[in-house]
Amino acid sequence: MQLILVTGMSGSGKSVVLNALEDSGYFCIDNLPVGFIEPIAESLQSRSFPRLAIAADTRMREDLRAIRLTLQRLVSAGIEVRLLFLNARTDALIQRYSETRRRHPLSLRPEAIEALGLEGQEESSSLLECIEHEREILVDIEQLGVQMDTTDLKPAALRAWVREFLQLKSGRISLMFQSFAYKDGIPLDADLVFDVRCLSNPHYIEELKPLTGLDPKVASFLANKTQAPSLIEDIAKFLQRWIAEFEHDQRSYLTVALGCTGGQHRSVYCAEQLAKKFHGQWPCLVRHRGLSLKGLG
Repeated sequence: MQLILVTGMSGSGKSVVLNALEDSGYFCIDNLPVGFIEPIAESLQSRSFPRLAIAADTRMREDLRAIRLTLQRLVSAGIEVRLLFLNARTDALIQRYSETRRRHPLSLRPEAIEALGLEGQEESSSLLECIEHEREILVDIEQLGVQMDTTDLKPAALRAWVREFLQLKSGRISLMFQSFAYKDGIPLDADLVFDVRCLSNPHYIEELKPLTGLDPKVASFLANKTQAPSLIEDIAKFLQRWIAEFEHDQRSYLTVALGCTGGQHRSVYCAEQLAKKFHGQWPCLVRHRGLSLKGLG
């Protein structure tokens, strides 16, 4: 049986992910305390359920500390376990709570309010403190699985990323090449960040401006009129040297982020070329955050 555990920051899109997994044939359970994951997973495995997805959050802080051991025991029981950690910038989370008018889970727990020193304050004034406190709670588990930064993602783009996540093979480290725009900030899920703004920008060529790094004309320009091939080769050599070390460190994924000014031309092309270089050696995925935001590609 395959188990996908979905966790991360409250308001980062766990419900969207769980719905996408349910549409993909997973038996889904939301807001399950960690202490119940093991017996439920083993029970469903005995009944030959092939796929299970569980969402867990910080409402049971003590349970979260036991996630690592719980996952290890499930793997020993023959269950294929994968953890998906969702994250988002604080300003985006505050906006989402403001739009939905929902309360943060930690604001409902008296012990959390007491720990934060928020007694007697309105919930709206404590939202920022709750979010920052939640980050502290989750810091020990965010490195256990695949991270997704949902800050600027629309639900449709997040669902598409989940479908890509399901295609990853477990057992070997998976490489995720992600292009992004520096003007939108560095992705929270990036492990390695490479700046490709040193390359000539196709944005300033009229016929290339509306295109993306996925278009042959832009690819031809970057391949023949810039130092992109040399830069890509240097990045590839660095990765070839160090990927095995990340793999030996029990990492299940490595997110390589490549940034340019607008996230439309140079970073997209470089991400695609690097994925081609490593395809066949390691499981590879490509994400284009800038194109997702603009609805391109």
